[in-house]
Amino acid sequence: LAPHAGTCYQQAKQMLHAAVPDRLQGRERETGILRQFLREHVLGRHPGSLYVSGAPGTGKTACLSRVLLDCKDELAGSRTVVLNCMALGSPQGVFPALAQHLGLPVATGRERVRSLEKHLTAQGPMVLLVLDELDQLESKGQDVLYTLFEWPRLPSSRLVLVGLANALDLTDRSLARLAAHPAGSPQLLHFPPYTKEQLTRILQERLGQVAGDPVLDSAALQFCARKVSAVSGDARKALDICRRAVEVVELEVRGQTLLKPLPGGES
Repeated sequence: LAPHAGTCYQQAKQMLHAAVPDRLQGRERETGILRQFLREHVLGRHPGSLYVSGAPGTGKTACLSRVLLDCKDELAGSRTVVLNCMALGSPQGVFPALAQHLGLPVATGRERVRSLEKHLTAQGPMVLLVLDELDQLESKGQDVLYTLFEWPRLPSSRLVLVGLANALDLTDRSLARLAAHPAGSPQLLHFPPYTKEQLTRILQERLGQVAGDPVLDSAALQFCARKVSAVSGDARKALDICRRAVEVVELEVRGQTLLKPLPGGES
């Protein structure tokens, strides 16, 4: 570990934050599928749904955020609504939240769902609805999830739905009725846990952007990647561990600097 000026540690810690990078290591296939899905359905005006699954920290939200940023100009002619279901309070809360984003008057009960259905089957631009933490919408009888996933199948629907969740089997478990209409089943995309090699590349790429000698050596990064891939393959965890390691190094170096003898041999 090289002793450095304080700024390189600040820089390293910034690079290790779980922000959305310009390019997602090891997620080229998934990024391509997401981009293709949006082009085919939103730009091609072809309603449909996609269910994205994967454990926490496998890059689902980061990948979709990256694709939405990259396709911003292409998607400018449609409406995009992104909701985190964790923030809704209850499964039914998704309907007023969506109505508000679409600028519809707030209705209650059955009327609420009916007015949204009317809006989403009327003439107008395509609506892309992204629901993160989709498993928060599981409810008794799964009526909320069924309603949402059936909207793209309504005649003259203009809804494209993308749901993200940790559970691989949410659609089998909660939306079994949809499978009865193969045309209406959501397309599935699974994000597997990151491998040791992918995690090492992610960490190297992040820290490679810091000028000067490496703040953490290559063996330390590989050790971290090996441990995390064995447990969870969660990139956020790997970034966290390395950020803490940088903090430890920073404190050690700061301590050594304070204890250096003064020039001229004075104690």
